[in-house]
This record gives sequence, C-alpha cells and structure tokens, in this order.
Amino acid sequence: MHTDTERCVRAVQSKDARFDGWFFTAVLTTRIYCRPSCPVVPPKPENMTFYPSAAACQQAGFRACKRCRPDTSPGSPEWNQRADLVARAMRLIADGTVDREGVPGLAARLGYSTRQIERQLLAELGAGPLALARAQRAQTARLLIETTALPMAEIAFAAGFSSIRTFNDTVRDVFALSPSELRNRRPKTTVLTPGTLTLRLPFRAPLNPDNLFGHLAATAVPGVEEWRAGAYRRTLRLPYGHGIASLTPKSDHIACRLTLSDLRDLPVAISRCRRMLDLDADPVAVDDQLRTDPVLAPLVDKAPGRRVPRTVDEAEFAVRAVLGQQVSTAAARTHAARLVTAHGEPVDDPEGGLTHLFPSPEALAAVDPESLAMPRTRRTTFTTLVGQLADGTLHLGVESDWTETRAQLLSLPGFGPWTADVIAMRALGDPDAFLPTDLGIRRAAQELGLPSTPAALTARAAAWRPWRAYAVQYLWATDSHPINFLPV
Repeated sequence: MHTDTERCVRAVQSKDARFDGWFFTAVLTTRIYCRPSCPVVPPKPENMTFYPSAAACQQAGFRACKRCRPDTSPGSPEWNQRADLVARAMRLIADGTVDREGVPGLAARLGYSTRQIERQLLAELGAGPLALARAQRAQTARLLIETTALPMAEIAFAAGFSSIRTFNDTVRDVFALSPSELRNRRPKTTVLTPGTLTLRLPFRAPLNPDNLFGHLAATAVPGVEEWRAGAYRRTLRLPYGHGIASLTPKSDHIACRLTLSDLRDLPVAISRCRRMLDLDADPVAVDDQLRTDPVLAPLVDKAPGRRVPRTVDEAEFAVRAVLGQQVSTAAARTHAARLVTAHGEPVDDPEGGLTHLFPSPEALAAVDPESLAMPRTRRTTFTTLVGQLADGTLHLGVESDWTETRAQLLSLPGFGPWTADVIAMRALGDPDAFLPTDLGIRRAAQELGLPSTPAALTARAAAWRPWRAYAVQYLWATDSHPINFLPV
C-alpha cells in the first residue's frame, strides 16, 4: 500500500487508525517516522514519504516519533492472510527465529537460500531479515526498559543484543533517546511487579471479544488454561523456558501480563499471544467482504469485528483436535486434562490454578497407547500424529505452507476434512479455512436458509473468500444448540 501515495496521504490527513501497521509515514523535514494516526498536525504532502515497515524507516535514517510511538502499532494484516515466502518469513521473524538461529536458520526453515529471502524481503519491505529483527529487538528493549526495573545490561541481553554497546547505539538510533532517558520518561504512576511484565496489545477496531475469549474459556484444558477474574490465562512453552500469560479484553487494547522464566522469550511470547487472539487482523476488510452476502450481513452488523481464536502452540492444537474427534467438548477437555496431569511439565502459578505445560510431542510419543481411554482407531490416529510431530516428519509452525500441510494431514490415518481444516484455521492461521461438515455450521446454515449440505454450502461460501474462517465465527455464533459431537 505504501506505493499508493495519494491514498497514504489521505489516511495521514484523516488520522485513520485503521491503517496503523499497514505503512509508516516518514517526514523529510524532521527525520522522524510516524503511524498514520499520529495526533500531531500532519506535515505537508511534499514532505511525506512512505515505507512498508519500521525497519525500512530506520534504515533510511528516520527515528521513531515520541508522540505516536509507531513501534507499538498493530502488525500488518498482510502476514497473516498470505502464505507466500515473504509472509511466512515475517511470521518466523516475529517468532524470534532470526535472533535464535540467524538468517541461515530462517532460510533453512523456509527451504530457500539466504540470498533469495533477503532479496524478496528487501523488495517488499525495504529491509532485510537482519534489519527487521533489529527493529523487533529495539521494541523489546523499549518494553523492558519501561515495564521493568532490570539493569540495562540485563535488558540488553534479554532483548537479544550481542553487546551493551550495540544495545545503546540501537536505542539511540531508533528512539533518539538513551536507554536511561527512555526509562525516565516512564509515567510516575507505573507499578512494577517483580518477575511480571505488564503491557498493552493494540488491535484494529472493531474487536468483538465474545467469541474470542468465550471460545478459549469454554475449551480451556484444566491446568493449562483458565478463566479467572475476567482474564484468560494459560501456560506457554517457549524457546528458552516457559511462561504464563494473562489476557484481559479492554475497549481499545488487550491488557497482557506475562510471567517468564527467561526474559529472552518476551518477543516470542508477545507474538504468540497476538497470534492466538488474531490481533493483527483487518476486521473492516473482513466484514466488508462478508456483508456482500445478504444472509451474513445482519450477523456482521449485529456484532462486527469477530476474530478467529487461534493457538500459541500448533502441535498442541493438533493433538487436541484429535482428542476432540467424535466426542463432546467436555469429554475432549477431560482427555486432554488426563494427558496434562500424567505427562505435562509442572509449573508454579502463585496467582491462580495453572499447574502444567501441555505435554510436548516427544513426551506424548512415549505414552503407552493402551493407557489411552479412546477407541482403537483413534489411538492409531493419536500415536501416528504425535510420532510424526516428535520425529519431524510432520512440522506444524507459523511458516507452514497451508496447502501442503493440509494435504499431509489428510494422508494420516483417521484424519478427515474437518480435522485438517480446523487445524488449518486455528493452528496454521489460514483465514480461508472452512468447515462445511461441522455440525454447528450445518445447523446454523439451516436456520439461516443457507444450503446445509457440505457441497452446496461450500459452493455458496465461495463468495466469502478469502475470509471463510471468519464466516465460520459468525455462523457458529448463531447456533443456539451446544455442539455435542465433532466430526472427523
């Protein structure tokens, strides 16, 4: 979008927050860059230039605006609605892959050469993977400076910098302030809790929290997830350790409290929480498309801004999808809770009732199949899935190709279209995944006068593309009957 100068100028002049994260405005006279909704008086159009990423602005020598803080914009919705190389690379960078494995590790995950990845990222985002990761480290550093009392040296290494000097130089380059000056600008009312980070997760309005948090709370696995005091809480398995996230919906943000065993996991924890809550979505684009169907339009108008509840761990969700085949939601939670108690890693949660991390595929692969309280055919499905996840034959991650992975899932014994598509929708993040065989969807379709057979409903849903996963959320909301059994 940043190449459409006229459209970008209009968005800046109207201070339209819907475009925050889509592009960044660099002001040639002041050498700062802003989000489109920056509250200051807009510069003259001839003094504006536009970039697709904060990293590109920084590489061009611009510093972040101290007023609108463009580094805290929602992420671009492009990376969660596309499955091409650039989008998959951006999801991996947000998940901290470059910091942990370097650019060669990123390339290996994607199956391309480092030169190809650098060329494509530079062409579309104006910055290569190292610059994009640097921008993310700067934002992580700012969060730690403003939300903790940690010494600067600890913050530098927790944010992923290789040296204190690099940390100091980067913070000054990006924010035009030293780390100490950033900390001094922190509001005096800020309350710091040792071991806990408190931050705000922005999103594009509107956001309807009912289906999002309601679904997560209704399917919560005891010990791993809970709804407590108006917040959804869950344990997190992270690259360097573990954590606990507490997420509370507010009118203009999600209040997030993180307790981490290793602060190096902060950017990954934030990225996974945002992904689980689908906070980088563009609800206006989604709802406008769905409103073109006269049957869906009243549903969208009644409760706009529905998101797709996703996951913080793709392998965990796949296992839970298998446990939920042909049983009630309550039974699926019971099966999952037994596995958690027997094979999950214990964690300490002084603030609530979280007790374990969900078992890893390696731990589940060692489970005696005879100990599983499920039919023999589903045991085979379960053991095949966790075996392939454990040995790497099947990999589910933010970089997964949606089409190829769905085909790979369908080749597993006991995997039908519903299981593959619900994993594609909620674990892989495919915004166009659809569940025409789902009992709740078929009942809702019948009540609304839509075709209720899978083939006919799929044909009707072609007009909803590429947002059929969001149409599922609106259809589920109309079903007044509990879904007792889930298909395969």
